[in-house]
Amino acid sequence: MADAFIELVDVEKVFEVRRKTGFLRRERRSVRAVDSLSFTVARGEMVGYIGPNGAGKSTTIKMLTGILTPSGGRLRVAGIDPSRERTRLAHRMGVVFGQRTTLWWDLPLIDSYRLMHRMYRIPDARYRENLDRLVELLGLADLLDVPVRQLSLGQRMRGDIAAALLHDPEVLYLDEPTIGLDVMSKARVREFLRQLNAERATTVLLTTHDLQDIEQLCSRVMVIDRGRLVYDGALAGLHEVGESERTLVVDLERELPPIEAPAPARVVRVEGPRQWLAFPASESAAGLVARIAAEYPLVDLSVREPDIEAVIARMLDTPADTPDSPPDPAGRTVR
Repeated sequence: MADAFIELVDVEKVFEVRRKTGFLRRERRSVRAVDSLSFTVARGEMVGYIGPNGAGKSTTIKMLTGILTPSGGRLRVAGIDPSRERTRLAHRMGVVFGQRTTLWWDLPLIDSYRLMHRMYRIPDARYRENLDRLVELLGLADLLDVPVRQLSLGQRMRGDIAAALLHDPEVLYLDEPTIGLDVMSKARVREFLRQLNAERATTVLLTTHDLQDIEQLCSRVMVIDRGRLVYDGALAGLHEVGESERTLVVDLERELPPIEAPAPARVVRVEGPRQWLAFPASESAAGLVARIAAEYPLVDLSVREPDIEAVIARMLDTPADTPDSPPDPAGRTVR
């Protein structure tokens, strides 16, 4: 673990919850949000951190940023204990929450950046250089004088990402950064994050419900469920464990019998000239598309990705692995 930038060893977080059980009576119980969680992230890695709602993803990020203190275990980011040295760590990290904003609601976007310039005590030359670069890469030039409350969700999200990066953080935590964005905004944000990681080796931990975010940005994915790490490896390995499928939607010139697709692809639905074919998500669609285009009067087609929660649900329904289970394709074990 010597080269680990983020390190968690048997981290736990337990909340005490009080529930009303009768007149003037309350029951107190413990809820374990994170349970013996251990993993490391190397400097410069982009890692997808996914799981069903309530799995413990946001709790983990709040502990990594110092907002919450672990109930047990050891947690370090860049060698720093976040809960003990939160102010020191704040200068080395950036955080973007898709459902919340760090921008000042009634102020123009540029005023939020000026405030952060002072809060983080960013040197003037560095601030101007970073601001110019972020404004250009994220397409914010026409938005700087617009009050934040007047920005669309996609515009505000790009504004939040710029705000999180003004002080050159070494690690960036992204919680649903593309939620509610249109196709063009998603593409712009993904390309920016890819470039940021390649050029500046910024470590990125990404939580998302959009599988395309993971596919296009992350070489590694971790799945958490009920506070425990249940998978750590390549996305292809997750598809294999969860037996997930993509869907090829084919529009033909006219209504025809079900397409004779090569196994393991199969037709799962037919409505007039439109047919739906399922095939393993770990396989390329190129061969299937080429065969259909060569043998059938094709008008249009599209590929639909599997829902990430469905993939996880199918994976969690599979029998538990034995101690002798082989490593996944990335060399890590499925636990």
